Amino acid sequence: MWGPAVGLPPRLALSLLAGPGRSCILGSAAATRKDWQARNRRGFSDFYLQPSFDSEDEDSPFFAPKGRSEPTRHIACKKLARNLARNLLEFQKTSRQVVLECNPGPGILTEALLKAGARVIAFESEKSFIPHLKSLSWNLNADLRVIHCDFFKLDPRHQEIIKPEYDSRVIFEDLEIKAVPWSAGIPIKIFGILPNKFERRILWKILFDLYSCESIYRYGRIELNLFVSEKQFQRLLATPRRPDLYHVLSVLWQVACEIKFIHMEPWSSFSVYTENGHLEKSKYRGSLKSMRENLYYVQITPRKSLFTENLSPLNYDIFFHMVKHCFGKRSAPIIQHLQSLSTVDPIEILRQVRLKPGGTILKMYPQDFKRLFETIESSEDSVFKWVYDESLEDIAV
Repeated sequence: MWGPAVGLPPRLALSLLAGPGRSCILGSAAATRKDWQARNRRGFSDFYLQPSFDSEDEDSPFFAPKGRSEPTRHIACKKLARNLARNLLEFQKTSRQVVLECNPGPGILTEALLKAGARVIAFESEKSFIPHLKSLSWNLNADLRVIHCDFFKLDPRHQEIIKPEYDSRVIFEDLEIKAVPWSAGIPIKIFGILPNKFERRILWKILFDLYSCESIYRYGRIELNLFVSEKQFQRLLATPRRPDLYHVLSVLWQVACEIKFIHMEPWSSFSVYTENGHLEKSKYRGSLKSMRENLYYVQITPRKSLFTENLSPLNYDIFFHMVKHCFGKRSAPIIQHLQSLSTVDPIEILRQVRLKPGGTILKMYPQDFKRLFETIESSEDSVFKWVYDESLEDIAV
């Protein structure tokens, strides 16, 4: 059975009927302005929003270069590794704690986790590190599985055929990892250092998986423990108090998860790996500066209360669309956004959520967006709840 559906309200449990990358809306409707006028009802899935990424990134939403073109960072400080192991394991029985480590490289943290008694699953994309990682299991007589795979490329979206080595269903079944209800505890903790070049894109990919309960989130509320750049750290935790940093990512991540800042770590605590071992060579000069920046360690835990009767894996794409639309014109009054997005009476909706019609979205906190969306979804004033405008489909995020 589809794990996260267990224990959810019946409407949410039906999300298992929706295939990857699709949505099936119940109790909600949407139409283009033309369709609305013609009273031709259609499901929002007919114009399902594909994941859109920041225009500052590469054109393609997929990042699978033929060879490793970017350097990767690994834990190099043993003291840092011990501290991370304590943080990851906390006070839980280590024999029951599963830690999935992304690209452990030389295995400094892997060794610390194994010595503490944790069960470790290492996803390593670079073949040269795998023999050493496997030797840790033999030398320490510990519970370690090493998978030759880049974790950040699991379950690529919009591809009909996924190779078994990148299919989380195949991998997790082989690892005997079972799905647990969304309301249960944390079944797996993931540790990783986000690759600098694709950092933002990966954060978007994880968001789509989280809200749709696909990929790793089929198995429950997976906790992420990540080192991120200062830029993305500030973006993740931004609120209206920092309008220059407040963004779509800020809203969607904070609505979905509790984000806890652990500490900042200097760049000297990490080693850098490249295919030829020479970071200073010409094609790496652009990455050299970013590799010498401090990293921020954050713990990201999905909220038990994320899904409700009015926000679910069935209609999260409409919520994404609403937030993206609002940030497309930051200075516009909230009421103007609502008039463009929904057929429901905007004055009444704003009254219910206690927001001023003349205020802008830069005065709305992340939970305000969720309350606004859920209030519109629960409204019974209109057959059509949402209006889709084709010109908004390509809003940059």
